Amino acid sequence: MTAVSDFRKVLEDCQQSHLLKYWDELKDEEKTQFLKQLSTIRFDEVNRLFKEAQSSLTEEVTKLDSKMKPLPSDKFESEEGINAKLLDEYRTAGLREIANGHVAVLLMAGGQGTRLGVSYPKGMYSVGLPSGKTLFQIQAERIRRVVSLAKQQTGLAGKICWYIMTSGPTNKTTEKFLRENDHFGLKKEDVVLFQQGLLPCFDFNGKIFLEEKHSVSLAPDGNGGIYRALRDNGILKDMEHRGIKYVHVHSVDNILVKVADPVFIGYCVKKGADCGAKVVKKSGPSEAVGVVCQVDGSFQVVEYSEITEQTANLRDEEGNLVFRAGNICNHFFSTKFLNEIANNYESKLKLHVAKKKIPYVDADGTKVKPTTSNGIKIEKFVFDVFQFTDNFVTWEVPRNSEFSALKNADTADVDCPRTSRRDLLNLHKSYIENAGGKVSCDGVEISPLLSYAGEDIEDRVKGKVFDNKTVILSNEEELLMNNNDYSKESINNLNGIRH
Repeated sequence: MTAVSDFRKVLEDCQQSHLLKYWDELKDEEKTQFLKQLSTIRFDEVNRLFKEAQSSLTEEVTKLDSKMKPLPSDKFESEEGINAKLLDEYRTAGLREIANGHVAVLLMAGGQGTRLGVSYPKGMYSVGLPSGKTLFQIQAERIRRVVSLAKQQTGLAGKICWYIMTSGPTNKTTEKFLRENDHFGLKKEDVVLFQQGLLPCFDFNGKIFLEEKHSVSLAPDGNGGIYRALRDNGILKDMEHRGIKYVHVHSVDNILVKVADPVFIGYCVKKGADCGAKVVKKSGPSEAVGVVCQVDGSFQVVEYSEITEQTANLRDEEGNLVFRAGNICNHFFSTKFLNEIANNYESKLKLHVAKKKIPYVDADGTKVKPTTSNGIKIEKFVFDVFQFTDNFVTWEVPRNSEFSALKNADTADVDCPRTSRRDLLNLHKSYIENAGGKVSCDGVEISPLLSYAGEDIEDRVKGKVFDNKTVILSNEEELLMNNNDYSKESINNLNGIRH
């Protein structure tokens, strides 16, 4: 391990020597811990990042209207606008890739549920479904189901590796939760956790904060940190070893996400794309969501604040918003493209800077919890790589079947547990009624192990009326529930299920 004398020289050169102010007060264990942390920080690089961030803070938000163009027709298709035959071709192509082991899922799960009012990782959160299942369980079971569908289609027993990007605060808790729940039926070796990177927090003058006398204040580097993390944690090498060609990347907080969606994957593969984005129609001109479009000929997500009201309201001949492709953090990448980004373009990604209230140790050694913004956190965003590809496509999907964000506590009444639960149960109600059943109550849930998107349920629901809260289980779950050798508590959180 590098000696403290070496760090003194590095910190002095980078004008961060204040970080060692309390060195002589530290216990031996704290010194060892501090040196280990300091060795992970490239101080010349983070100083450069601060200078870039500082310039972005002083810049006014530039309106991009004159540079923007809607997505070209050959780069855009809508699930609701294509015929059933083509949709089936995409689905079949995607299932074939899954069956051949060419597809992985990369879940971005570094966030804690702070805004939900809990201190644990958001993926462990239950929105109060009849099954009590968490986001992690729902998504793991969707992976299992789509692998089963691929086998039905091709006869091949493929598999999907589930990569989960955590952060420092969530990694151990996530790992323990998945282990204690037997990875929700996925093979242990096919569930791979890795951590996104961390960046120091700065005051407005570029000085790095001390969180404690023996530790620097660090924050996750945003979901755009995924590219460096894939490289530095050996995940790209692991993908190559497994023969993975395509990766579905999404955030943990969308309860409706179609994990490893074979239609989306098949569409991107058939189009020869190395990068793709799922989008939904903006709910209206003023919805504060980024839109996918072209800026100076390159693909980009433009934030609502970067567009004038006039441009946001532009409509085409059919009455649709011209810039309607709302970004939902749901992406397709070829592994070839991921390697190119990680090795050649990661350092060129745009920086996003947020002013924050950052606790710190002051010049007197006192821990301070500020009541106003006193510094900045720097992030990169996953979608800022769109500009580096010409082989880019977008796939528009219905919001009611594919997107319901979970960000806030129920008191916010939007993007909260209540709305997530409502949207999932409404979707399942539509599946049941399309298959000939009737739902006359709130709270009928379909297990992901039974049906991925409403298929294979007709014999379970046709002609039936569901007037009580219930969960329609897969055959596997039915057997477990009826087998006296198992307790309800042992069945991966199926507590409270009635059928």
